[in-house]
Amino acid sequence: MQQSMQQLDIFADSRDVVLRNDVVEHLQRRHAVDARASLTQLASEYPEDRALPAMTVLVRELENESSLPLTDHAELAEVRRHLENHVIPAVQQVLPAKDVHAWSTPCWRSLAQRAAPLVFCGTHTESHAAPLWLRAGDCAAATNAVNTIESWWRIPSPLAWMTEARYRASGLDAAWPLFAELAWLAPSRFAALIAGLRDASLNALRRRFDADFPGTGEIEDYVWFPAWLMIVKPALASRLGEARVQRDVPASRATALLGEILRREHEGDQHELMTLREELSRLHTGLFDAYMATRKVQRR
Repeated sequence: MQQSMQQLDIFADSRDVVLRNDVVEHLQRRHAVDARASLTQLASEYPEDRALPAMTVLVRELENESSLPLTDHAELAEVRRHLENHVIPAVQQVLPAKDVHAWSTPCWRSLAQRAAPLVFCGTHTESHAAPLWLRAGDCAAATNAVNTIESWWRIPSPLAWMTEARYRASGLDAAWPLFAELAWLAPSRFAALIAGLRDASLNALRRRFDADFPGTGEIEDYVWFPAWLMIVKPALASRLGEARVQRDVPASRATALLGEILRREHEGDQHELMTLREELSRLHTGLFDAYMATRKVQRR
């Protein structure tokens, strides 16, 4: 197991370890002045200490904290890259694993607050407060930020942010309608979100879809995931039926159509059922075959 820099070695009372731990203690308390003093002492006595570069990054981060609002999307992107590429790796290198999230959260919260004045920009789609609030673990603030974006459900990035916020705040069942809308609108973003959430049930469904769905094997296949889900998990039909149907997307129409088919099956309307099944077959033959295979099994 990789050890963080602050962990003591067998010479727990050695001078370099004591000085290093002093820096870590002040960093954990976010005391910039004291952390700088301890870092200076460590650098003076042990200029080759391997902890110095990462510790210096964190001390500077505390010293340079700002609450000034950001008014430029490019500037926000630059500050975010600095956090992701320099600060967070330094935190992971210097602090115990159990403290990384707690130390990083105020950084993301501060940046989200500074980004609040920036309206959503189509040419800087990730430069917005919403994803920063998600990194800070504040789903309510992320939801509020997305709601400021006009027609957010028609734009991949905001829809993905709202889906994640709903999932983290209320669970998978509550988020299914948004997952469906995201799959229809941006299947690649849908797949990336599932991978990032690391939800065991979602990952299991994704693996099953990858193995069973009669598609092309390309990322665009995920546009059919909600319709396929109707077949393999009919209990989710009601939840998926809450999604905003996109009539210009065949996969969205297929999902709505399957919901209607399930209702007609329950009612026993065979004539209308045949018409609906024919329509489903025209939308996607492989999906229709998968649906009919489950019906043949049920009749045995």
